[in-house]
Amino acid sequence: MTSIELKSRADANGVLNLSIPLGHNDANCEVRVVVERLSKPMTAEEWKQSVLATAGSISDQTFKRHPQGDYEKRDELP
Repeated sequence: MTSIELKSRADANGVLNLSIPLGHNDANCEVRVVVERLSKPMTAEEWKQSVLATAGSISDQTFKRHPQGDYEKRDELP
């Protein structure tokens, strides 16, 4: 079998899901998967700056927060 190279991104939980159709000729064959990080992990400071950069990033003037409703009334704790 020839080599197949894919690039994919792990989800927010750090899980990478792959589905690779190999074809009928390669059914029931062993394969080797090599995981190689393509970018370095963010430092705590880089992560903080990326989060802070999202503040005010919605430029759509029609975007609004809809009413959230009222809190339910609960029994008083003893």
